[in-house]
Amino acid sequence: MPAINASALARTFTTKRGPVEAVRGIDLSAERGEILGFLGPNGAGKTTTLRMLTTLLAPTGGSATVADCDLVRDPAGVRRASGYVAQSGGVDPHVSVREELVTQARLYRLTKHRALARTEELAAELGLTELLDRKTATLSGGQRRRLDLAMGLVHRPEVLFLDEPTTGLDPGSRAGLWELVRRIRADHGTTVFLTTHYLDEADALADRLVIVDKGVVVAEGTPRALKTAYAGSADASLQDAFLAITGRGAAPGDNAPVAV
Repeated sequence: MPAINASALARTFTTKRGPVEAVRGIDLSAERGEILGFLGPNGAGKTTTLRMLTTLLAPTGGSATVADCDLVRDPAGVRRASGYVAQSGGVDPHVSVREELVTQARLYRLTKHRALARTEELAAELGLTELLDRKTATLSGGQRRRLDLAMGLVHRPEVLFLDEPTTGLDPGSRAGLWELVRRIRADHGTTVFLTTHYLDEADALADRLVIVDKGVVVAEGTPRALKTAYAGSADASLQDAFLAITGRGAAPGDNAPVAV
């Protein structure tokens, strides 16, 4: 069974002006060990979908499982099996890197001894060892994102959700984070669900892409296949394909939803 599997997943919000269908029935899956890029223009339903898959928002229609746990019937199971790295992060600037990681591990019910050991393991794996006793407020942007990633991995999740993980980072820090994501997948078989506005990042990292617009999936496939189908060449930019798929640019043929 896929690590993530959603069928007709939907969310309607009630407003003073009436119902708003933010997500109108999304079907998607991510295989175990896959890096899935989840893309779309602003207002397409990406954030709402991500919040549903991470149990932060209840769906109003459809169904989904994450690591074989049902989103509605077993949200605690989904949270145990998932790591979530939010766009803005969430570290306490007044504590050390070590304290932050140990606290996160204890929240996932690791014993104190195991939490300390896991902190050392993650620090070594993500290049944080020399930073363990520094206050998190003193970290650079790239260092903070590595800490955010470590916090999302502290309980060894089967599925890792990354929401705009490199926003605001310099090119060197972005490239370093890409390598960490690749290594996490290669070493542990972790499934990664990635949202990003950087199309070069999606092209470089994702095994497969799902593109949404107006609350539905409008295209999916490998970056190479999407570029070939929508931009005319595997050597084209993913940006050209994305603009064609979402109707913001000229496309060969029509703009009907296609899986490639």
